Amino acid sequence: MSPAFGAMEVEHYSKGVLLQPFVHQVGGHSCVLRFNDKIICKPLIQREHQFYETLPTEMRKFTPQYEGVVSVSFEEDEDGNLCLIAYPLNGDHDNLENLDNSDCEPKSKLLRWTNKKTMLLENDKIPKEWVRQHRKEEKMKSHKLEEEFEWLKKSEVLYYSVEKKGNVSSQFKHHNPWSMKCHQQQLQRMKENAKHRNQYKFILLENLTSRYEVPCVLDLKMGTRQHGDDASEEKKANQIRKCQQSTSAVIGVRVCGMQVYQAGTGQLMFMNKYHGRKLSVQGFKEALYQFFHNGKYLRRELFESVIKKLTELKSVLEKQESYRFYSSSLLIIYDGKERQEVAVDSDPEDLEDLSEESSDESAGAYAYKPTASTVDVRMIDFAHTTCKYYGEDSVVHEGQDTGYVFGLQNLIDIIKEIRDESSE
Repeated sequence: MSPAFGAMEVEHYSKGVLLQPFVHQVGGHSCVLRFNDKIICKPLIQREHQFYETLPTEMRKFTPQYEGVVSVSFEEDEDGNLCLIAYPLNGDHDNLENLDNSDCEPKSKLLRWTNKKTMLLENDKIPKEWVRQHRKEEKMKSHKLEEEFEWLKKSEVLYYSVEKKGNVSSQFKHHNPWSMKCHQQQLQRMKENAKHRNQYKFILLENLTSRYEVPCVLDLKMGTRQHGDDASEEKKANQIRKCQQSTSAVIGVRVCGMQVYQAGTGQLMFMNKYHGRKLSVQGFKEALYQFFHNGKYLRRELFESVIKKLTELKSVLEKQESYRFYSSSLLIIYDGKERQEVAVDSDPEDLEDLSEESSDESAGAYAYKPTASTVDVRMIDFAHTTCKYYGEDSVVHEGQDTGYVFGLQNLIDIIKEIRDESSE
């Protein structure tokens, strides 16, 4: 296991780590799960695993950091609720002495569902009738959430309120329908295969959103071609059709998912891949504008950093011989929750009672200014990536991935257009 994995107590980790939905997943079909604050995990696909273990040094700053592999199984409680638990791979116990589990759930919470009934009934202070009523209420609440979730899954663009009593982060857990959809599908697949298999390898990766209080995430499907060299004729035809019917064929990039914080209303706006496929080139540009707009004003301070990083990535990819990143995505991430700093020439006494609401463009133009925001640009999803160094691939490509580079250049040009038009 990778030494970068961190430091964790062997005894605690050997009991397993409860995996939870990763609430900032906005695209893709693979289930992404939260291991802890700093690490996420997803089902291991051999080709993607090979990519992370062999990727060129110059590309590492544009991909999540690879953190190792764990074994994941699902376990079911008496009510049919499923939990995904991560365990060390066989033979890895000796390498766990330096692993950090300080952020993981305590043991009592991790394993609570396995002895939930016993814990409640052994407590003499809790009557059995209360326990039955409590379970009934929990089931009704669960059923109501499922009904709401089914409605959310049908919505391609939706707004969801996340602020409550000034706390944003704690309200995220149930507000991303795409993440919950992928999580449910993963559980269902594992349940259906349980008789034959209940041990799965998951790859551990850096959680790119961990540094942000309210991550705004844009997932872009890159390239003019999405099918891998090993795709069946049916899969190939399906992917070609999706490209032809979307902006992928025209500009080499399309929206695969989006999560944007609206500061004016305290809401998150979600856009899923089905809506992204329908967008025209102009619609794609408008979606990008929306991604950089917080509901009150355009986050213009982000443009130069994004353009610089995209340009640097393009330069790196132009030098990569033989790589093809079919069906790969590009993430752009920034913090929707701005930290404000007082202007140098402002009188502290005059600003004493200035509320957060007043720090918009009109009031904050002279009194407050936003601090420089960190923007991240990363490539993800390499299940269909190929390269001549892989050896076993039947098709060997030469030169750069022109479809991906084409999409990057168009993305850069469109962001520059938005920047220039907004400054006029």
